[in-house]
Amino acid sequence: MSKSILVTGGAGYVGSHACKALASAGYTPVVYDNLSRGHRAAVRWGPFVEGDLDDRARLVTAMRGHSVAAVMHFAAFAYVGESVAEPELYYRNNVGGTLALLAAMREAEIDRIVFSSTCAVYGSPAEVPIRETAAPHPVNPYGETKLAIERALGWYGNAYGIRSVALRYFNAAGADPAGEIGEDHEPETHLIPLVIRAALGQAGPIAIFGTDYPTPDGSAVRDYIHVADLADAHVRALAHLADGGASAILNLGTGTGHSVRAVIAAVERLGGREVPRREAPRRAGDPPSLVADPSAAAAGLGWRATQSDLDTIIRTALAWHERHPPGVNPAAGNLAVGGG
Repeated sequence: MSKSILVTGGAGYVGSHACKALASAGYTPVVYDNLSRGHRAAVRWGPFVEGDLDDRARLVTAMRGHSVAAVMHFAAFAYVGESVAEPELYYRNNVGGTLALLAAMREAEIDRIVFSSTCAVYGSPAEVPIRETAAPHPVNPYGETKLAIERALGWYGNAYGIRSVALRYFNAAGADPAGEIGEDHEPETHLIPLVIRAALGQAGPIAIFGTDYPTPDGSAVRDYIHVADLADAHVRALAHLADGGASAILNLGTGTGHSVRAVIAAVERLGGREVPRREAPRRAGDPPSLVADPSAAAAGLGWRATQSDLDTIIRTALAWHERHPPGVNPAAGNLAVGGG
């Protein structure tokens, strides 16, 4: 059986870490990416095919030419604010691109896919920790497009026999412990890199959006999961499908939340630097707390987060950002990895 896996968006943040995990597990990751938000320098563990998701012929050629056995699908636009301002862009790329990918899979006779989904499908949940049985209610087009893809996968499974695992992960964070790849989006919207950039003097004060939430310190609480743990879950999901496992939708998180103020305090403690900050009003649509119940992933995949304590996340991210300040040319040693 072929060990080649097509990884769409494999030049992006989570996708590149998944490629490293795939290679470590004996697979050959074949990266398919148009480099609009990823980086060629992050493609290190297998062949690279540059192309768009809506180029069905190129996808089929890549799948057949590399004897691909399954697909990992990370390619998506993932900025919440941008999705609100440009919903057409998100529906065309995320939903339209995925439908083209699924059509190519059918033509190439590939029936397994691991899909990078998101906790944004839940919106503002009524109960925390969040289980997969919670009713989805996205509050932005980004979450809506991911939910639409999950639902399409269900119907494609019924009609065409394509089996899938959709992984709804919470706040991806951290960097490769060996320092080979890391996170550097442009623009950067994730809290931990923004706090670290502020501490290192690479950006202005960090904004604490909302100080009156019903949380222990008044700031919003999120479940942060190390990108290496995410990568491990994707490899396990692939093995689950290879072993004949049924389609599934699973949360990826730790079950523990950390507030914005707690993240800032941890960066100050581990980095030995003060983090400049300012308080700001709440942002519309930001729930007080988003924390996963990851028990289904433990039962279904035998997966648990092992590197996602806050200190490990921040240590690996801090080491990355100290060595790779934003704006440095990737060819000069900064593998600035964006995208999904």
